[in-house]
Amino acid sequence: MDPEDLQPKRVADSLQVLGKEDISLLGVEELKERITLLTDEIARSQAMIASKQGSLSDAEAVFRK
Repeated sequence: MDPEDLQPKRVADSLQVLGKEDISLLGVEELKERITLLTDEIARSQAMIASKQGSLSDAEAVFRK
């Protein structure tokens, strides 16, 4: 087994794989489910961005005093 196989996959790698999947084989319901899952992931990512931006603003406020 290659040591790289034991390392967690980077997000960018996962997204590239996702973007290269052949979705032509999926049915309408499967495509709708995929959209729902991706939309949920986008919302989760946006919430994390907002959280990190809030934390950064809080930290900057503390160090400006």
